[in-house]
Amino acid sequence: MAEITEALLVVSAHAGDFVWRSGGAIALAAERGQRAKVVCLSYGERGESAKAWLAGKKLEEIKALRRQEAEAAAAALGAEIEFFDAGDYPLLESPELVDRLVHVYREVQPTVVLTHTLADPYNGDHPAAARMAIQARILAQAIGYEAAGDPLGAPPLFSFEPHQSEQCDFKPDVLLDITPVFTRKEAAMRCLPAQQHMWDYYTDLAKRRGVQLERNAGPNLGLGKDTRAEAFQRHYPQTTKELS
Repeated sequence: MAEITEALLVVSAHAGDFVWRSGGAIALAAERGQRAKVVCLSYGERGESAKAWLAGKKLEEIKALRRQEAEAAAAALGAEIEFFDAGDYPLLESPELVDRLVHVYREVQPTVVLTHTLADPYNGDHPAAARMAIQARILAQAIGYEAAGDPLGAPPLFSFEPHQSEQCDFKPDVLLDITPVFTRKEAAMRCLPAQQHMWDYYTDLAKRRGVQLERNAGPNLGLGKDTRAEAFQRHYPQTTKELS
């Protein structure tokens, strides 16, 4: 039997989403020597680049700017990145985009998948990305689906935390300690000056989730002070031979 190689796949609606919401998870995977790949379905050029529009930049200039920012952020985290340039506001679901994702799944063979929540009343692009990520995972498992590579196994799929959790039906059931790599996440966030207003928000969120991680871990985990964490929600049950 071939050795299973750990790999993380992140499906991001826009060029910055993967950094704010899962930059720590990506950096942890990279530091463990795992492959980490990000797919940006769009650059976030229309709906998440207000600073560039106000500066008088044109559409293609903004796309190029956001691409450069996202590439720099991915490099800071140790990840590969691919852009579909599917457009945003709205990001329209299509069989063609799902098929492209299936091919990515087959090529990467991820052992973990991260994407958006299925509900977000503030941004329809995020649920659209999540639906396509989930559909592609299902199709990539089908032995009869025409795409190069072996059929996918059943990698666990998580939603990363949205910007306004309570409004998105997000109830975290996984808290990930990102303390050892938080400086890498900070560096990646600073690669995205088009959304500078997000820097403090996601720094503060990492602190709050770190407090919750410490409380849920109890006194015996050996956590130091100033724990930083990211929150995730599972889409499928955990499979295990031992409760822990």
